[in-house]
Amino acid sequence: MEKLKSSCLSCRNCQLREGARQVVFGVGNPSSRVMLVGEGPGEQEDIQGEPFVGRSGQLLDKYLELIDLDRKENVYIANIVKCRPPQNRDPKPEEQDICIKWLREQVRIIRPEIIVCLGRIAAQRLISPDFRVTAQHGQFIEKGGILFMGTFHPSALLRNPANNPAALSDFQALRTKMQELGLNG
Repeated sequence: MEKLKSSCLSCRNCQLREGARQVVFGVGNPSSRVMLVGEGPGEQEDIQGEPFVGRSGQLLDKYLELIDLDRKENVYIANIVKCRPPQNRDPKPEEQDICIKWLREQVRIIRPEIIVCLGRIAAQRLISPDFRVTAQHGQFIEKGGILFMGTFHPSALLRNPANNPAALSDFQALRTKMQELGLNG
């Protein structure tokens, strides 16, 4: 993982790197059986070099704590793109296409049994292009021997707190699925 991280940190394959302070590779336990994937770093992530550390990260940490997961101990968190898009815009498909190789390698090394897609962009990229978070959140879909689940992006929950109960239900479903598979939190 350290060799992959070193290569990723020196990547200059797309224009996102030009406007970003740093590459945000990922954080967590590379032996974890559960991986969370978002779309890309925001401003605080770009400053601190770690995914989900701003207000949305604080909310995510609360949900993780409720199901006995911790970003430093038993889960791995990464993004589709590793550099912050300007003004936190959605990463363009061509930027995702260039950067997805890093995530694929992270998945290959970690070999998670469950990947939780945080938000529409991650879910549409990893689960299905027509995935709808509001309609399909919390559902597990098997692909290539990995269970995928899409849920609301924490920043979307901050903008629309009415979806918090649904997100909480998704994380409870994650805990149940982990128990069914014998995965310890």
